[in-house]
Amino acid sequence: MLTVEGTYKDGKIEVRGVPEQIRESKVFVTFVEPNLVDLGARNIGESQAADLRFRLKTFAEDWSRPEMDIYDQDAPR
Repeated sequence: MLTVEGTYKDGKIEVRGVPEQIRESKVFVTFVEPNLVDLGARNIGESQAADLRFRLKTFAEDWSRPEMDIYDQDAPR
């Protein structure tokens, strides 16, 4: 079993990072909630969150690149 990330928009599903060797496969699609964050649990106010989003926006394109997925994996122990 292999899991890849994707998006659903306007009735279409687009996946990224599918290995070349997969030509045809049965799939399951799970819809996840949008990026909802409990700011109160993190002791962050609405204005602080807006400021953080604004300041980190310049990094968003880099973070979304497929080659950056390596940083989401657990580091060797």
